[in-house]
Amino acid sequence: MKKWVIRKLNKANAMAISRRFEIPALNAMLLDIRGITDDEAIIEFLGGDTLYESPFAIKDMDVAADRIRAAIEDGERICVYGDFDADGVSATALLYSYLSDIGADAVYYIPSRETEGYGMHRGAIDRLYQNGVKLIVTVDNGVAAVDEIAYAKRLGIETVVTDHHAVPETTPDAVALVDLHRPDCNSSFKELSGVGVAFKLVQAIEGEYADVDSLMENYSDLVTIGTVGDIVSLRGENRVLVKNGLMHINNSDRLGINALIEESGLSGKRITVGNLSFNLVPRINAGGRLGLSQKSVTMLLTDDEEYASEIAAELSADNAERQHIEREILSDIDDMIRKDPALINNAVIVISGEGWHKGVIGIVASRVKEVYGKPTIIISCDGRECRASGRSVSGFSLIDAVFSCSDLLNQCGGHPMAVGFGIRRENIEEFIQRINRYAFVHEVPVPTLELDCKLNPAQLNVDLARGLSMLEPFGAGNPTPLFGLYQMTLRDIRPIGNGKHLRLTLARDRDDGSVEPGTNVYALRFNTAPAEFPYRAGDVVDLAVTLDVNVYNNTESLSVVVRDMRFSGTDDEAETASKELFERFCRGDRVTREEALSLIPTREEFAVVYRFLRPDGYHYSFDSLLYRLSGQISCGKLRVILECMNELGLIAINEGLYDFEIEMLQVEKKVDLNASVIITKLREVSR
Repeated sequence: MKKWVIRKLNKANAMAISRRFEIPALNAMLLDIRGITDDEAIIEFLGGDTLYESPFAIKDMDVAADRIRAAIEDGERICVYGDFDADGVSATALLYSYLSDIGADAVYYIPSRETEGYGMHRGAIDRLYQNGVKLIVTVDNGVAAVDEIAYAKRLGIETVVTDHHAVPETTPDAVALVDLHRPDCNSSFKELSGVGVAFKLVQAIEGEYADVDSLMENYSDLVTIGTVGDIVSLRGENRVLVKNGLMHINNSDRLGINALIEESGLSGKRITVGNLSFNLVPRINAGGRLGLSQKSVTMLLTDDEEYASEIAAELSADNAERQHIEREILSDIDDMIRKDPALINNAVIVISGEGWHKGVIGIVASRVKEVYGKPTIIISCDGRECRASGRSVSGFSLIDAVFSCSDLLNQCGGHPMAVGFGIRRENIEEFIQRINRYAFVHEVPVPTLELDCKLNPAQLNVDLARGLSMLEPFGAGNPTPLFGLYQMTLRDIRPIGNGKHLRLTLARDRDDGSVEPGTNVYALRFNTAPAEFPYRAGDVVDLAVTLDVNVYNNTESLSVVVRDMRFSGTDDEAETASKELFERFCRGDRVTREEALSLIPTREEFAVVYRFLRPDGYHYSFDSLLYRLSGQISCGKLRVILECMNELGLIAINEGLYDFEIEMLQVEKKVDLNASVIITKLREVSR
C-alpha cells in the first residue's frame, strides 16, 4: 500500500517558462515540478552538451594524475583494480583502455564476488606483486581498504584510490584519495558513479587543455553503462555524460556493446536508459554475480567480433541462470513468509537463509523491498560466516542504520540506498533487534508513489507523448514522467500476449452515467494475468501511467502503460497509518490505550467480513478486499479480524510475496471470539 502524492507545481511559473523558451506547456510544468526553474538551469538541462567543472576541483585529483603520469614515464606496471558490477566493469574497461592507448604498461584485476567479495584483498595484492605491479589505481572501490592498502605499501606497491562511496572515519594511506564525498573535497557535483570518477581521472591525466569532446566520443558509452547501472542521479554532469553516451551507443562501433544489443533482442531499436537498465546492465552484472567479471571487461574491449558475440551469449546464459536462482530464493522467502507472517512486520525486513547465492541476494532484497515498501536486508548463511545485502527506500539511510550496528559486523560498505556486509550467524538476531530500534527512532518514511501531475484523458495524444522526449534521458533524479488518470471507469479487460498481459479500456463517466466525450483510453498492464487482476468491469479506478509513442508499420500510435492502480476514493494516508499501527502492535512496540481500542473490531464488523467471505473466500489482493468491504472497516481492524478468524479455524490465510488467498473452513460448532489471542492482547492493552 503506497501513499499517492502529486508533486508540487507552480502553474504560473510553468506557463512563463513555456512562453519564454517556446516549449510545450507540459514540458514546462515538468521542469517546474523537478525544480529546474531559473534560466541557466533550464538551458543547461535542455542543452546538456558540455562538462562544466574541471576535474581538478575534486580533492587529490591533481596528485592522482601526477602519480599516474610518472608511472607511465618510468615504465611502471599499473593495475586498474575494479569491481564486479556494471559500474566497476565499465570503469575498469575505460581506464585500462585509456592507459593502454597512451602506451602505459597496464593490467586490470576484478575480484570474484563469490570467493573474494567486494574491494581489495591481500591474496589479489600478492598476485599483483608477483606480476610486477608497482601502482594500483582503484575504480569504484578502495576508500575503505585501509589494511589492504597498507599491506600493498609494505610490499612496495603504491595505491591511487578513486571511489564514490561513503568515506569512513579512518581512510587508507594512499598516494591520492579521490572521492567526491571527502569532507574536504570542494567539487560542486557529488553524484558521479565510479565510472564517472574514472572518466574525470582520464580528463585530469590529459591535463588542463584536454580534448573533452574526443574523450566523450571514445568513452561516454562506457560511462553511460556504469552510470545507469549504478542508478545515480541523471542530473548535472551525469546527464551530460549519459546524453552523449546514448548517442554513441545508438551509433556504436564498440563490438562488445553491439554484440550485447544483438543478444538482448534490441537490434534496430532505439537504446534508452530504460532498456539499458533492464536488458544490457543485468547481463553485464550477471557475469560478476555468477562467474568472473573479466569476461565482461574483455567483451567491452575486444576487437574480435566473433569473440564479442561469444561472450555476449555467455553473459545472456549467466543472466538466465541468475534469474532462475533469483526465483528460487524468492520462492524460499515466499514459503517463509507464509509460515511466519511476522517476518514482514518489522520496519526493516531482515530475512536469512541457508546457502543462498551471495551474488543474487542484493537483487532479491530489491524485489522484497518493492513488494512491502520497506528497507530490506537478505542474509545468506554458510556455516558461521554470513553475507548480507540490503536495499532501502527513499528518505532512510540504510548505511547509517547498518553502521549503528557495526560492532556486530565483519565488513560493511555501501551508501544510503544499498549496503553489503558480513555478519556471524550468532549475531543475526541481535542485529535484527538493533537495526529496528534504530528505525523506530529515525522513522522509516511511508512508501509513496509520486505522480508528476494529473492529466485529463481527453488531452492524451501522440504529440503530447512525443514532446516528452525533449526531457530525456530519464532515469534516477530525472524519472520518466508519471501521470495520474483519476476516476476512470473500467469498461473492458482483455488478455493479450498469451494471457501474460492485459489491455484495458477505460473512460471517465459523468454524474448521469454517460461518458465524457474524448475520454476513452486504451492502456496496457504488463505482467498481469487475468486471474491476478483484482479489478472488474465497472470499477472506478485511479491509474498511474507513463506515455510513449509506439511505431508499427511506420504508423505512430499512443502507448499508455499502467504502472500502478488503485480504487478511486482510497484514503491511502489513513489506511497506511492503520496498517502501521497493526504492525507496531504485532511486533510489540508501544501502543497507547486509544490506539489499541481503535484496532478492536465490533461483532458487527466481524459479521460484515464473515458474510462477505462466506460464499467463496477471496483470491485477490488484501487491498482489494479492503475496498470491496466498502470502506466500512479500517486496514488495521481488517487485519485483526482476519488474524482472529484464522486463529479460531474459520478461515485459512495463505499470503505470500505476490498473492493473497483466504479459504473458508468447515466449522462444526459456534466459536468464541473472546478466545482469540490477538483480541485478548488488544483488550489487555486497552484497559
